Amino acid sequence: MSSYHPPFEIHLHGQVALRPDVGLEQVQEALRPLWHYAGARSFSAGAASVYEEEPGLQFESREHLLQLCWTVRGDEDFRQSLDELCMNLNDVSAQGAAIEVTFYDAEFDEEEEREGESRDDFVMLFVGPNPAAIMQVQRDLLVQDVVNMMERHFDGAELGGVVAEIDKLFTHRFDELVNSLEVGRYPRGGSGGAAGHGNGRRPRHLH
Repeated sequence: MSSYHPPFEIHLHGQVALRPDVGLEQVQEALRPLWHYAGARSFSAGAASVYEEEPGLQFESREHLLQLCWTVRGDEDFRQSLDELCMNLNDVSAQGAAIEVTFYDAEFDEEEEREGESRDDFVMLFVGPNPAAIMQVQRDLLVQDVVNMMERHFDGAELGGVVAEIDKLFTHRFDELVNSLEVGRYPRGGSGGAAGHGNGRRPRHLH
């Protein structure tokens, strides 16, 4: 019997608006990279999180929404499943959406004294039906982060120029990538890298 212990607990959190014509069967197939990685033979078997208090992978047919609050135990190879997941969700999404992915170092114990640091990591994935939709959600998140930070020092009414400059950057990027296939998930450390990276521990999100 294998004694392998996955080094990470990997948590996905987000909400994706789906096209009205997308049904359960298409959602199950789009999410195959996740439940297949978890070792399940079907969506129903793999949709549950390893934590009972988390809703897992849920398709809300009336609202045409995909809700993600799901944890799986795994390794760095899970990143390959994320690439496939993004391509699948691009095909069924109705608008741009962000998905948070947190890698928790399962072997790191904050209570014990040990050399080195936690290998926790955090990435933000972006999906959408087209490049414009993806960049719109990226732009909105960046504006929110920048404004929240700068409002500690300036009145919100003073930040119009900052927002305008962010819009210029995204307009330039869109003009360069409008005919490119490099959308969905940006490579780590690339020119359009994930919106968040780091090894600081982040709290789990619960619905």
